[in-house]
Amino acid sequence: MFLSHPSSLAHDTGPHPERAARITAIEAELAARGWLGLERVLSPTVQRPVLETVHPEPYIDWLEHSSTSVAYLDPDTVVGPGSFEAALHGTGGAVRLVELLLDGSASAGFSAHRPPGHHAEPERASGFCLFNHVAVAARYALERRGLERVMIFDWDVHHGNGTNDIFHASREVLYISIHQSPLYPGSGPARDAGSGDGAGFTVNLPVPPGSDDGLFLSLVEHVVVPLARSFAPQLVLISAGYDAHREDPLATCRVTEEGFRAIAAAIVAVGAELEAPIGAVLEGGYALAPLARSVAATLEVLAAPPDREAREPAALLPLTVQARSRLSRWWPVFDSG
Repeated sequence: MFLSHPSSLAHDTGPHPERAARITAIEAELAARGWLGLERVLSPTVQRPVLETVHPEPYIDWLEHSSTSVAYLDPDTVVGPGSFEAALHGTGGAVRLVELLLDGSASAGFSAHRPPGHHAEPERASGFCLFNHVAVAARYALERRGLERVMIFDWDVHHGNGTNDIFHASREVLYISIHQSPLYPGSGPARDAGSGDGAGFTVNLPVPPGSDDGLFLSLVEHVVVPLARSFAPQLVLISAGYDAHREDPLATCRVTEEGFRAIAAAIVAVGAELEAPIGAVLEGGYALAPLARSVAATLEVLAAPPDREAREPAALLPLTVQARSRLSRWWPVFDSG
């Protein structure tokens, strides 16, 4: 299942890394592969009451007004006449994806829109993001569909500060982020593990520049997957950014398309084990051809039955060992080291 909307192309950012060509590159790659047999769904706009579960009415009104002409909301985030509608469809696509997953229409799907969302805070646009699509979708699952546990796995190379903060004190959402550090926006240190009732339910896994498939997979297999098993989410949402790719211009990690495929496969396998549907929401990724190939690699995994073939496990690297030790305070699954 692949959700999209033409409004993504009307969000005109000019000479900017987050540009309409991202979507056309993805769609051209998928078209060349026969859309991988996926059902294509046109995304609706998000309903205003659903959007307001994360973003207050004054902010939404301000953003709509700001988007009537070309304006920079911060040094990186530009809007214009097509931006507000594009953002509404971006959030609407993420919510519709959750609806379809929970109604049993598919076990996995991908919502591909722009602008991205995970940097957006309740009352602040930033980092190319206007509305936090994945956060609204998670809230919809909890408040409108009665779920008790949602896991958000953010593999974008930039920390999803908006999502992190929105669910910081919640134990209903397990937020896990693997991100390069130091890098924009400068948040997401390993010590940030949530607050109040949500202590332990925010899991930040910063990695150094140059981190490659091996380190990402080590963290996924030995930290993310055990956390998923312990938390037992009823829904898994992925903030699927592809700017950790080795060819991306905005970061210096070294992940490949095959790395993204393997990461997705690990999440699909644990989702099947837990009978939790999986929805991926496009975030970053600014090298067009690698972005398109990496999305296609992810979709090939999402569209296929889980691969239960035994494979050589990823190495337990020092950074992974440190993360497991740090998290054992809240998660007994790591008590053994």
